[in-house]
Amino acid sequence: MLVLSAKNQVELVNMKEILHCIEIALKEFSAATTHTPIRTILPFGTENSGVVMPSVAESLHSMGLKYVTVVPSNVNVGKKVINGVVLLSDSTTGETLALLEGSYLTQLRTGALSGVATKYLAREDSKTLGIIGTGEQAKGLCEAILAVRRIETIYLHNRSVEKAIVFSKFVEEKFNKKVVVCEDANEVVRKSDILVTATTSMQPVFTEPLKPGVHVNAVGSFKPTMQELPTSAICEATKVVVECMDAALAEAGDLVVPIQAGVYSEENVHGELGQIISGTLPGRENDQEVTIFESVGVAIADIVIAKYFYDKACKNNAGVTVDLS
Repeated sequence: MLVLSAKNQVELVNMKEILHCIEIALKEFSAATTHTPIRTILPFGTENSGVVMPSVAESLHSMGLKYVTVVPSNVNVGKKVINGVVLLSDSTTGETLALLEGSYLTQLRTGALSGVATKYLAREDSKTLGIIGTGEQAKGLCEAILAVRRIETIYLHNRSVEKAIVFSKFVEEKFNKKVVVCEDANEVVRKSDILVTATTSMQPVFTEPLKPGVHVNAVGSFKPTMQELPTSAICEATKVVVECMDAALAEAGDLVVPIQAGVYSEENVHGELGQIISGTLPGRENDQEVTIFESVGVAIADIVIAKYFYDKACKNNAGVTVDLS
């Protein structure tokens, strides 16, 4: 069995290759050629979660399981909010192939899903990116979006201004982009052609209406009780797109709350991103549309990325081989 650390993955990764892997995975998922059940969430503590996400895609020679824990309070003690591992198996023999550190892979997967959504749903001339929530997930989100759009200025907001400043320095150094830290989340909303919400908030993180033509990647609402976007944003959007219809309607508070309130219907959801990639559904059709990608994550994306890293590690003699027999 090959063991790949986060450091190994950082040395092997190419974001454009990851984006390509995600496009294929989502297309196969929406074509129902994978077996990817809704993840199991195991609550512990007051607001913590253990998340189990299996998937099999024989057509992609990918099979595995991701287990991660999400502990929001870890940020207060200088530890990662998301920890976990991905187990990759041979889709023919069932043998264990690899064990990968899961928090960096999750960061990549989260970013790449929104990167693909941005490719198909954001205006081609988008120049400004806004990010509300500057935790670890924001790094992958920023990198993926910059890979598909020519962003000139990035606006940031975080409850902790200090953390937003630290993230701004990371962005400036890695991507050489102009960065503006905003104390008011609504200022980010007003100035962004592409908006990302990546928080663990239980309540909406902004109050102002979305401007015409904006594309939103909402990635933080992974429980029915978590709502990053105001109900009005969902109700007024031209197109709301998800990775997995069943999972989004069961897990995404951004959708569950308006539906339970009787002001939004599941029939209003435009469809799955994989359907847009395959051409079954249209993506953005004009520059005035307000589009929202409501992302809760789908296991096939994690497993396909794990297979990508495994194949690349084998070619580059990376990682550590462990004999479990």
